[in-house]
Amino acid sequence: MKAIVLAAGVARRLAPLTDHTHKCLLPVGGRSLLDRMLDSLAANGVQETVLVVGHCQDQVRSAAGNARGSMRIAYVENPDYQKGSILSLWRAREALRSDHTLVMDADVLFPDRFLRGLLDAPAPSALLLDRGFHDTGEEVKLYAVGSRVIALGKKFVPEAWEVVGEGIGFFKCGAAHADEYVRLMEESIQETGGANEYEDALHRLLARVPVGWVDVTGLPWTEVDFAEDLRRAEVSILPQIESLGR
Repeated sequence: MKAIVLAAGVARRLAPLTDHTHKCLLPVGGRSLLDRMLDSLAANGVQETVLVVGHCQDQVRSAAGNARGSMRIAYVENPDYQKGSILSLWRAREALRSDHTLVMDADVLFPDRFLRGLLDAPAPSALLLDRGFHDTGEEVKLYAVGSRVIALGKKFVPEAWEVVGEGIGFFKCGAAHADEYVRLMEESIQETGGANEYEDALHRLLARVPVGWVDVTGLPWTEVDFAEDLRRAEVSILPQIESLGR
């Protein structure tokens, strides 16, 4: 089991906090988002995590090191980190060919049971879905029929669905689906020049292979995109996560 953690982008919406540091290194409760994420990955049996770095990469490398317990930490540089996140995942595409690979945004505060639920999901490929979201237009929404996610996007809405929820930004990719995912990334990059996000290729993948979903509704988490997200993470979300234990 491997993980790919996307930690390359500039995060301009958090400026000036991120002018001279990466947002995954911002502290919540005295520990960075990245430190918490790496501990969770190691505790859940991930053997290697590949960090895709760009903005302030020296700081990220120094903070993460080369291992977390028995989990190895490797690095892939994305020199085009100011473009879309699809280029970061493209740089780390070889890691997708593990038995299972987790693809994760580095800016999420979450409880350990998110990873346990995703890893234990019977579907070889799966996403986390939170039905208890407030639609502001910023969320990447997942649409499901039965046990299968059929579409995702901020603006795209399918003709019919049974369940809709916010995507957490974590994807378990089964080895059997990796080659198709890589092919669709390449197709998407050729069309846009790499200006788009990695979720665009994932949306295309959903039409071609079965991707399941794990319901995490009611569990505390937050993506950190704005300064108010960072405050909420510290004041509200972290105490809720700590109350859950491991």
